[in-house]
Amino acid sequence: MRIGIDEVGRGALAGPLYVCAFGTDIPDKSLLSLFPKKILKDSKKLNEKGRLEIFKHLSTLRKEGKVIWKIGKVTPKTIDSKGVTNGTRNALTVAIKGVSKNTKNSVFLDGGLKAPETYTKQTTIIKGDEKIPVIACASIVAKVLRDSYMKKLAKKHTNYGFEKHVGYGTKAHIEAILIFGKMKEHRELFLRKITKN
Repeated sequence: MRIGIDEVGRGALAGPLYVCAFGTDIPDKSLLSLFPKKILKDSKKLNEKGRLEIFKHLSTLRKEGKVIWKIGKVTPKTIDSKGVTNGTRNALTVAIKGVSKNTKNSVFLDGGLKAPETYTKQTTIIKGDEKIPVIACASIVAKVLRDSYMKKLAKKHTNYGFEKHVGYGTKAHIEAILIFGKMKEHRELFLRKITKN
């Protein structure tokens, strides 16, 4: 099995950070065929329709037992108390162990991520979500599931526009924080320059 790992939501002002571990034995060529024009893209560079179409295909493959994924979540509270790096490390451990405890599997990680040292065949790749299909798939799964969570949150907290910016620091989001105040889904650590209390 090859395992790809990516994270989504690191720089957001609100909502959890998701780390996805995506595992499969499906050849790269077959995974690549799911992408428009067979070109790998970071999930954020695909439009929402494109992401959802790929996610739908991946969900079918998951039901067929051909792919597996696990999400590790870092809550805003954890980010505030333990920091982004520690929280991400713990979430990544949850995710990868949820996919496979076989430490001999090949693991590919995006950016600066690292798996536990017991996984001896791991490779960290800058812009890996544009180079390695299993990382790209992990990126898409994480992005779709986190966006879905934020859109559900938007229905409960209608003043913040989560359905549009999914928690990131847009001008509209910052203005909403200044008008309506922060809530428990906001990361205190990230709001220090925006709010004074």
